Amino acid sequence: MLQTTDRGRLGRTLMTAYGAVAYAVFFAVFLYSIGWVEGLVVPRTIDEGPQTPVVVAVMVNLALLSVFAVQHSVMARPWFKHLWARIVPQPIERSTFVLFATAALALVMWQWRPLPQEIWDVDATPVRVVLYAVSFAGWGLVLASTFAIDHFDLFGLRQVLRNFAGKPPAETEFRTPMLYRVVRHPLYLGFLIAFWVAPTMSVGHLLFAAVTTGYILVALRFEEHDLTETFGDRYRDYSARVPRLVPRPRAMSRT
Repeated sequence: MLQTTDRGRLGRTLMTAYGAVAYAVFFAVFLYSIGWVEGLVVPRTIDEGPQTPVVVAVMVNLALLSVFAVQHSVMARPWFKHLWARIVPQPIERSTFVLFATAALALVMWQWRPLPQEIWDVDATPVRVVLYAVSFAGWGLVLASTFAIDHFDLFGLRQVLRNFAGKPPAETEFRTPMLYRVVRHPLYLGFLIAFWVAPTMSVGHLLFAAVTTGYILVALRFEEHDLTETFGDRYRDYSARVPRLVPRPRAMSRT
């Protein structure tokens, strides 16, 4: 029979493997989502897939985006984490959230019903290249924002690695690295740029961009409420000094 120390080591190893797999799956789906939104490289994009009547397509797509929004909003709330901790061990709580979020995103892309009618299409090659460059800069801002705080903590790897090393969970810190001195939510700003700056904007792409923008604006309220509850006056002061999404020249000059 396994000794207690052996069982503990095996448990930590399994949780580390679980966290690594969750991260790898997330990163693969995230990369696919870039091609899916941009209409490049991947086998099926936002404007490709099974054809359905417009009303059915809209209803299906709204339902898919609702699943994604509810999963994110509910599982990210402190009260849910408190309940969730009774079922899921703390070291893999974040990895489990990431895995559920990845599954929700994959479901959106898998079952999305295209609405390929064009709203605009930029034919001029130089302008089209510039629009792609700006859109990809948005994706770059998303990734840069995660690394500016703690990419591996955000996606669950840091927690399982600390657990594997026998270290206690890291304390939550309030930090405002460079990007976060310009706007409070550069990650969300990156998504908005990536979704809206499109050389070709279809009805389906517009629906996706509009609904996700609405979700982001609502999610910001919940997130900032939680941050204020956690950090109190420090976050209130930060909110008073730094804009939420649109940079101000004064904020940029301080970076």
